[in-house]
Amino acid sequence: MIASLRGTLLEKNPDTVVIEAAGVGYAVTITAAAQRALPAPGAEARLFIHTHAVQDGALQLYGFADSEERRMFETLLTVQGVGPKVAIAILSGLPIVDLVRAISTADLGTLTKIRGVGRKTAERMAVELRDKIGVPTGRPPSSAFPLPGNVPPGRRGEVYGALQALGYRSNEFESVLSALDESKPTPDLIKEALAAMRRK
Repeated sequence: MIASLRGTLLEKNPDTVVIEAAGVGYAVTITAAAQRALPAPGAEARLFIHTHAVQDGALQLYGFADSEERRMFETLLTVQGVGPKVAIAILSGLPIVDLVRAISTADLGTLTKIRGVGRKTAERMAVELRDKIGVPTGRPPSSAFPLPGNVPPGRRGEVYGALQALGYRSNEFESVLSALDESKPTPDLIKEALAAMRRK
C-alpha cells in the first residue's frame, strides 16, 4: 500500500496530478486543498496517499495535503454510499472544520450543496459519523446521540468531536484540550489542537 508519494510534479490539473518517483509516473486524484498546496510542474511535490483497490482493476491513488485530510477521507468512506469520488468531492466542497460542524449539527442544507451529495447521503453522514464524533455540536444531548461523560463542555467539546471525526482517539488529545483558549472561534481551536498534537 502506498501511504505517501514524493517526486517531481509532471502534470497538474484541477482534479488529478502526475508525480514521477524513481522513474515511474503516478496518476493521483487530489482534493482542492491538495491542488492549492502543490508547487508548479517541474518542482518536487509530496502528497499523503490513500491507496484504493478496485476489484478486477488497477489500484487508484488519492492524494491529500496532510494526514488530517486523509484521515477524514477514510472516515467518509465508512459511510454507506460514499465512495472515493464522492469523498473527494466532499473534501473539496468544504474545509474540514466546516464539514465537521455540518455533520455534527446535521446541517443537511450545507451538506447537500456539495456536488454528488444528495439528501439520503447527507442524512447517512449526519447519523453514521455523528455517532463516531460523539458530540452533537450546538444541540443538547439526546438519547439517540448521548455525550460521553468525559467530553468537556463548550467549544472544547466541539474540538473533541472534530478530532474524533478525524480519527484520533481521546487519549491522544485530551491533554491538549485544557490548554485551549475558549474565547477563540472553534475552527481556530481545532487548528491549534492539531498543531499541538504534531509537536507532542
